[in-house]
Amino acid sequence: MKVKMKDLLLFASLACHLSTNAQEYQLVWSDEFDGNGVLDENKWTYEEGFVRNHEDQWYQKENAYRQNGMLVIECDKLDTLRLNPWYDENSDAWNKRRKHIRYTSACVTTKDRFSFTYGRMEVKARIPVAYGAWPAIWTLGNQREWPSCGEIDVMEYYRIDNVSHVLANVAWGNDKRWNAVWNSVKTPYQHFLDKDSFWHSSFHVWRLDWDKDAIRIYLDDDLLNETPVKSTVNGSIGDNVSPFNFPQYILLNLALGGDNGGRIDDKAFPMRYEIDYVRVWQRK
Repeated sequence: MKVKMKDLLLFASLACHLSTNAQEYQLVWSDEFDGNGVLDENKWTYEEGFVRNHEDQWYQKENAYRQNGMLVIECDKLDTLRLNPWYDENSDAWNKRRKHIRYTSACVTTKDRFSFTYGRMEVKARIPVAYGAWPAIWTLGNQREWPSCGEIDVMEYYRIDNVSHVLANVAWGNDKRWNAVWNSVKTPYQHFLDKDSFWHSSFHVWRLDWDKDAIRIYLDDDLLNETPVKSTVNGSIGDNVSPFNFPQYILLNLALGGDNGGRIDDKAFPMRYEIDYVRVWQRK
């Protein structure tokens, strides 16, 4: 039987986790994105349209696909503007007032497919760093509306005051609807370039370690953010409980512009966000 190199690496990675933790972990969910073609729709769903944060891209499933054993999320600039099928000049909603689609991308999620409470998640990815790019690895809770559902941003990348940053965030609710409490750590991108001038062209491993006591977010084994779960208590809208004692599902997306992405470099297309694998372990 022929054994794939990626399978050997998976077994080695799992063995490493088992040897470095006092309590044994078991792999409970993963996608290695082997082969080419569409994603496994038993594992992934797709967002559609102009969804959040006044972002410039229209999400559609065609922009996410498997290629050479990786998930590729591609952001494209259209040669010809497309009419927004949601367009309504009389609407108060920003995503309906926008008449045209200029850019397309994808957001894939495990909503209604897989969620987990506590555990370790690893995502190996290579992110685009062009102006306007806003790639993310994150989770959302299945219960309650945002932000009382809880949000963990294992990775975000965008510019703050025109300076590129890698972000690791945890958010929960307060007594004001749709207003979040954030524990956000913003690390200048230059910090990583100083260590490796070719950082942008390499794959990196983002890791979430989450248990009843803390949420810890790592990049290549360096701790970026540690948030005690006991500090993440919702306001009255969120029933005065921590959302991080309840299940979360996974989202991977490449956004563009909007509230945080900033100025878009129209010469940078197509932008590619490449994910080698997603793996989730839990203690037995």
